[in-house]
Amino acid sequence: MWLSSKSMIRFFIPLTLLFQAAQAGDLFTFTSGDGRATTIELFTSEGCSSCPPADAWLSRLKSDPRLWKRIVPMAFHVDYWDYIGWRDRFASPENSARQKTHRTQGNIRSVYTPGFVVDGREWRGWFRRGVLDLPESAAKELRVDLDGAKITAGYGAATAEPLILNVALLGFDLSNQVSSGENSGRLLSHDFVVLQQKSMLSENGSWRLELPSIENSPVKTKGLAAWVTHPDSLKPLQATGGWLTN
Repeated sequence: MWLSSKSMIRFFIPLTLLFQAAQAGDLFTFTSGDGRATTIELFTSEGCSSCPPADAWLSRLKSDPRLWKRIVPMAFHVDYWDYIGWRDRFASPENSARQKTHRTQGNIRSVYTPGFVVDGREWRGWFRRGVLDLPESAAKELRVDLDGAKITAGYGAATAEPLILNVALLGFDLSNQVSSGENSGRLLSHDFVVLQQKSMLSENGSWRLELPSIENSPVKTKGLAAWVTHPDSLKPLQATGGWLTN
């Protein structure tokens, strides 16, 4: 499914990965180590008949041994098919705007679903059922500490350059009985769904922010993804994440 890129809007969202998660009640720590992780973004919609196979492929990454160690997957449900009655209850305008910004920045050639962006670059290998290449490279460490909904994060040693920390609350084991669109009548299942996202600028590589919906979210199985970018680019410099449930 394809969307015309005639009217693009700009939306600003101010290799071995070592994963450690320490829990004490609602306390979590996620750290990338000094190997660069690969982010996998899937832009999807419940109204699109081509999307369920892509959603299923992403869901299988839950059992991939590389999860959180070398790959950080996210599913961004877009709302640009809602206007013809193909409403996706997990979609948001922010997710659609993010995909369009990828197009504006030259990271993808056009806006469509399902669409994969791997490490800030369009990946069409899924359509050929190709193998996802995970190049190994060094990167600064990203550490994220979560206390309830309060996040403290640091990227590498002290730095003087402006950087953006992006965090996303992820939902798993979600399903919906679709009543309209190309998937009408089907029960669809989803994982790695971006439920909430927030970004913050820092001039020194450290951040303090809050995601208030973490504790109030009715979703039982949750995860957190975090990644660092330059202010003028959606391409990640480093990423980490992990489960928020036992």
